[in-house]
Amino acid sequence: MRKKTISKDLPLSEITLRRYEKPYNVPKREVIRKLCLSIGLLQAGDSRDIIVDILHVLIDARDSRRPLNSEEIKDEVIKLRKKEKLPLKGVASSNVRRQIKRLRDLFLVEKIRNDYRITEYDKLITIFEEKIEAFYLQSILTRVKEYFRAVK
Repeated sequence: MRKKTISKDLPLSEITLRRYEKPYNVPKREVIRKLCLSIGLLQAGDSRDIIVDILHVLIDARDSRRPLNSEEIKDEVIKLRKKEKLPLKGVASSNVRRQIKRLRDLFLVEKIRNDYRITEYDKLITIFEEKIEAFYLQSILTRVKEYFRAVK
């Protein structure tokens, strides 16, 4: 007897939001890690936290208004992880590019030619408010409400 195939519903977009304690007197890397946890870029207990260092490197490059290509990001991440005495897990070029893509999908990072930068070198809070909160999150909430209304 043949099993019935159940269709897979793929979301058009999704976002994870988590609430943590306020960031008082916390080192920069830890704040970035909690930010990544808060918006679903990192899962609790993940040992592969390379996305934290990629975002950290891009934030530091933003301050000097310097775009970076993926290999430069990888090199800077390696330096940062060595400085923090962290294992060099996940620093393969393919994984670095995949993690950059995840940051791009959330509008935090943009690609210009072969270089990456924090979107418009803007502050992350501005990007969150203008692109994620006002546009991305709002479109998801609108669609969820449509499903609530359709249930009646």
